Amino acid sequence: MYKNICTKKVKLVYNPYSGNHSFKNDLHECITAFQEAGYEAHVFASMQPGDIAGHIAGIPKGYYDAIAVSGGDGTLSAAADALLKAGLDIPMLILPSGTANDFASALGIPADIRKAAALIGGKSLPFDAGLVNGRFFLNVCAAGFPADVSQVVNKNLKDSLGSFAYYLTGVGKLAHLKPLGVRVTNSAESFEAGIYLFLALNSQGIGGFPKIAPDASVSDGLFDFIVVKEISFMEVAALLMKLLSGEHLSDPNVIYFRDKYVKIEPLSDGEDVMNTDVDGEPGPELPIEIENRRHALRIFVPKPKRKSTKKPPL
Repeated sequence: MYKNICTKKVKLVYNPYSGNHSFKNDLHECITAFQEAGYEAHVFASMQPGDIAGHIAGIPKGYYDAIAVSGGDGTLSAAADALLKAGLDIPMLILPSGTANDFASALGIPADIRKAAALIGGKSLPFDAGLVNGRFFLNVCAAGFPADVSQVVNKNLKDSLGSFAYYLTGVGKLAHLKPLGVRVTNSAESFEAGIYLFLALNSQGIGGFPKIAPDASVSDGLFDFIVVKEISFMEVAALLMKLLSGEHLSDPNVIYFRDKYVKIEPLSDGEDVMNTDVDGEPGPELPIEIENRRHALRIFVPKPKRKSTKKPPL
């Protein structure tokens, strides 16, 4: 039932250019859902890169009871980074409106914006965040192929095909694979290898691949690290097929471990550069240090579904 007096305040920030640009059509329903839950909504729309983070950084502590963020993984990551750096201890409501929405999917956030908005004021749980070279992120820090696919994928292709555009763009980059020699250091060991790809995953999936790290958890204080070693073109194609079937972690060309810390350093200062990606946005150049900050951020989540107690028919 609608509460005549809104006793709490929520800051709603959104990226109007995320996904198919349709969030503006859901804005009224979101505000209505907030008011029905007793929240007065204050709205901020992004107009240029970086302004969401800047706006959040200027929010006084204690002024808002929650923050709602609409956009894709990049927008959520930027908002979380600003929220944590500002020391704002308030829960986040995720309104997924990007193309892949990997982190929202990992938490079971409804893809329907109206249903996602209705989660406000309900159950919030603590989840892990990552920190790479002083920058917080939510879902993935990656380097190499296909780490920068989300950055170079054609916008029109992305708008029309959604996450499938990542597959097409990634396949198109296979012919240009170039390995980089790196030193990988985690809490237990250090090793050197020529690699094509490095992933530090908080959740199970990235870029339309939902089970890259099938045992990953967003609240266990650990990242799932996947390293693809230097291999031939044919071996890469075979590995991609294994990735689609979930059999890639047992491949001899894949190094897999779980840890709360890792450092990646290039073995030479030559011209070779490995592109990095942080939640779909350009990341820092190597060397990088990645840390897991357990339970750094509270997020509104759906209530778990109750198991049926009905006995099956005989």
